Amino acid sequence: MAEPIALITKVIEAQPFAPACALEGNAFLRLLNHHVYEYGRGVRALFLMTLTHGELTSAVERLQRLGVDHFVQNVCPAKANLFFGRAAFVDVARALATRPLNLLTPEEDFMLGALLGYDREQQCLRYLARRQSVALATAAE
Repeated sequence: MAEPIALITKVIEAQPFAPACALEGNAFLRLLNHHVYEYGRGVRALFLMTLTHGELTSAVERLQRLGVDHFVQNVCPAKANLFFGRAAFVDVARALATRPLNLLTPEEDFMLGALLGYDREQQCLRYLARRQSVALATAAE
């Protein structure tokens, strides 16, 4: 019987699976990389991140390099919401997010939550609760 042949003679050190940003402990970059990975694999079609303006600059540059549709909704002088994903989903999110997210109607909130891939049953319960609170507030006026 023939002796086995070593195809690799050089010892290669094991490379960590996590990207460099994960090893450095940068939570923002870890999360952004995870979302980009999920987007690329088709796990979800729309993502929302609330970021500082410094983080926002890095994220938008990365999304532009990758050709991923996105839009920014300013929250306050220090933070902004970054929506990104498939073009149709981003367009609908842009149409819905014309004011602070806590001021969306129950229907708009439900649609945005569904687009973001949130649990459907929880979205239904949230919608019913918000609709009831709006009805109670309207009746009190």
